[in-house]
Amino acid sequence: MTDETAQPDRAVILVAEDDPVTAKIVVYRLSRDAGMDVIQVADGEAALDVAAHRTLAAAILDIRLPGLDGLGVLARLRQSARHQRLPIIMLTSLGTETDIIRGFELGADDYVVKPFSPAELVARLHRLLRRRRPTDPA
Repeated sequence: MTDETAQPDRAVILVAEDDPVTAKIVVYRLSRDAGMDVIQVADGEAALDVAAHRTLAAAILDIRLPGLDGLGVLARLRQSARHQRLPIIMLTSLGTETDIIRGFELGADDYVVKPFSPAELVARLHRLLRRRRPTDPA
């Protein structure tokens, strides 16, 4: 698990990605370029554990995770009152129409198919964070 030193005024983003290269790119872009704190995990159970114990501004989930997959994580997060409004982006190689629709049906706010542009991913995340009102629960 990667956990940058948390700063009180910075958004904390959960990244659940088991591919080390993709994880490194996403963590770098979010932490260094976008000024966010990032917690990176490599499986679904770890993602749920982080979500249960940390206040998150958003989550980025791969679907193909060991154990509980990203769609399972998404579904479980949306069942929790605490995470119903948490901005969640699916970042995955599964890009068929059926896959994308399933992600949205389970509550994803956005869906990015690999290969992806890291700059576009950051822009999509910023868009979601701007739309979230300050009074929304974390």
